[in-house]
Amino acid sequence: MCTGHHQHSHILCPQCDLLVALPALDDGQKASCPRCDTILVSQWSAPRKRPTIYALSALFMLLLANLFPFVHMSVAGIKSQITLLQIPNVLFDEDYSSLGSFFLIFVQIVPILMLVIILLLVNRVRLPLVLKKSMARVLFQLKSWGMAEIFLAGVLVSFVKLMAYGSIGIGSSFIPWCLFCVLQLLTFQYVDRRWLWDDIQPLPVLSQPLVVGKSGLKQGLRSCHCCSAILPADMWECPRCQGRGHARRKNSLQWTLALLVTSIILYFPANILPIMVTDFLGSKFASTILAGVILLWNEGSYPVAMVIFIASIMVPTLKMIAIGWLCWDAKQPQKKDRKRMHAIYEVVEFVGRWSMIDVFVISVLSALVRMGGIMNIHPDIGALMFALVVILTMLSAANFDPRLSWDSRDDDMKEESSTNGE
Repeated sequence: MCTGHHQHSHILCPQCDLLVALPALDDGQKASCPRCDTILVSQWSAPRKRPTIYALSALFMLLLANLFPFVHMSVAGIKSQITLLQIPNVLFDEDYSSLGSFFLIFVQIVPILMLVIILLLVNRVRLPLVLKKSMARVLFQLKSWGMAEIFLAGVLVSFVKLMAYGSIGIGSSFIPWCLFCVLQLLTFQYVDRRWLWDDIQPLPVLSQPLVVGKSGLKQGLRSCHCCSAILPADMWECPRCQGRGHARRKNSLQWTLALLVTSIILYFPANILPIMVTDFLGSKFASTILAGVILLWNEGSYPVAMVIFIASIMVPTLKMIAIGWLCWDAKQPQKKDRKRMHAIYEVVEFVGRWSMIDVFVISVLSALVRMGGIMNIHPDIGALMFALVVILTMLSAANFDPRLSWDSRDDDMKEESSTNGE
């Protein structure tokens, strides 16, 4: 049993609610939960310099990627090329401002906003404390919504689809965009949530004794979902980050199921209605998601067909089944296989956003294929429906409280546990 002045060396696992004593870590090591294996904290050398260098380099690459042509295409002597900023403009002109907005938000605005916030916070730029806290809250809430690398995968799939019609080439901004995707991922990797919040403001004082190896709920404690501070369970607002919460997310299952049912309702028209219309030499062909997969398969593009099938059909279907299963399991009084359910939750969290590949493919095709009377591609209502399905399933998974899967009478570890350095 430990007293409150050692709170800085303890953490409540955000996934299973186990109270864990943090070991001393060397640079490059991570501490994980002994029960569910969730990474709790990371220790990096030069925690300010690394994110700063990577973030500045990423923003510079993004600037170059937006200034020059991105990809080009040639069909029967007619050439077409686009920049990244032309993609949302075309979607706006086609009266699909929703798809254009999704591209701007997920591919450009969210990554830029996160990189700027990281630069300001890790370098201790003089800002009002309230603003710093707000920025840190936004940073970790938006982490799953940056999709620059998913858009890059969509561009590569677009190349395969267009090779049957003409010659495809990359512009001078394609390589900078690839570098931007890598650099922004490295930036996020080297920013540890606990370290960043401790740098903004120390942990609040907790006088209550801490029992390692026992769930926070059974000790009358809760973890702040925003800054990971350990708080009394009945404390509604965190004194450090002003984040509001409860021992368990309020109405977690209700919100999760409501969003899940809505996504299921939209999933059927998303697969039945056409996602794009191809106008080739005056003849128009409407394509659904499944029709696109079959076309790629028949043309011999088996790997790409499998990628689209897995990302756009299999993943959304299995994700909706998995979320429903998690909600059902959380209501059971005894949870016999908690680790398996936790693994399912982590997979759902990770793969959900990759279903946006098909939406980004349509965005690229609609912007690039503008060949006058020879060939044009336009988005259709199915693309919007499918994008909404992906977003709703992401929100559904985000509203599910994974700690519910661990709550039972015998879920505490019998012996005091500590994390393992990786």
